[in-house]
Amino acid sequence: MLGDIINVLVDLWGTTGFANLTPGHLIMITVACVLLYLAIVKGYEPLLLLPIAFGMLIVNIPMSGLMNPPRDGVIGGLMYYLHQGIKLGIYPPLIFLGVGAMTDFGPLIANPKTFLLGAAAQIGIFGTFIGALLLNFTPQEAASIGIIGGADGPTAIFLAARLAPHLIGTVAIAAYSYMALVPVIQPPIMRLLTTDKERKTVMKQLRQVSQTEKILFPIIVTVLVSMLLPPATPLVGMLMLGNLLRESGVVGRLSDTAQNALMNIVVIFLGTTVGATTSAEHFLRPETLMIVVLGLVAFMVGTAGGVLLGKLMYVLTGGEVNPLIGSAGVSAVPMAARVSHNEGRRANPNNYLLMHAMGPNVAGVIGSAVAAGVLLSMLG
Repeated sequence: MLGDIINVLVDLWGTTGFANLTPGHLIMITVACVLLYLAIVKGYEPLLLLPIAFGMLIVNIPMSGLMNPPRDGVIGGLMYYLHQGIKLGIYPPLIFLGVGAMTDFGPLIANPKTFLLGAAAQIGIFGTFIGALLLNFTPQEAASIGIIGGADGPTAIFLAARLAPHLIGTVAIAAYSYMALVPVIQPPIMRLLTTDKERKTVMKQLRQVSQTEKILFPIIVTVLVSMLLPPATPLVGMLMLGNLLRESGVVGRLSDTAQNALMNIVVIFLGTTVGATTSAEHFLRPETLMIVVLGLVAFMVGTAGGVLLGKLMYVLTGGEVNPLIGSAGVSAVPMAARVSHNEGRRANPNNYLLMHAMGPNVAGVIGSAVAAGVLLSMLG
């Protein structure tokens, strides 16, 4: 009798996570706890970093089976089914719908030349794409790595899901980590590439944008971009739909839902399922570190590209453009714009660059979606 009890207890122990814990699981659980600390204590992009970190935590509990596909009549794991929203390209466009509903494109419309700053910041994407190719990544993998430079998590996930699904976890973690670290990574680059005189530049107040312009803008952008790059339509179309809901003034309930309830639900699903793709057996590989480093390079080059074009515009306009706003072209809305503003205030307490920086910032959102469309057209 006692022997039977012992055998049952031994069998029970063999089904626990403790009995099946590996060093890899311990490493990933530790990483998840660090990310939770950054999200909760440091406040780094908590809305996405917290669910991503928790998804990483629970998927690395041995024997949880959260990502198991269905087989032999056995139902699959919870995260396997939720992950289909990423695999099928559903969550990222819905995130863009919410972003569009929350975004005021007025600063971009008022100063259209800031489109160029948003475009210049995408140089990090294509430069890193070429670099990754030289490091023997496949073209599809190189594109998924390069898009990290846009500092746009949903776009990075959308592209990786189409071109290199096995890299989704790594790409997403890198993209959102650099989005969260914008206030740490960007300022040294901005100071290095600009002079004190340039940083002190006070820009003229933006003109008032009419309601008609705000309504026509999302319609025109959708048509032009979608006609030129059809693969970009899911992202750009949903971004502009969200903005049209906001600016039309006739669907307040839909705009509110897109900004709040729907956005929050999708963020939870997207974050946890992205984290759930980072199981130890798939994440702990030498190429992971290489991808994280290449993503950092892409982000830094993108920041530098925007600032350098800002310097050129400073010269061409006779000192009317503060080069600092170019760094906001990397798309991390609105954090990158705030960083530009704060650096301007550091140099000149009377400097107010936030609205000026929002122009290239929202241009960067469009630019990263366009870049994804270009890469999908070439490789998809």
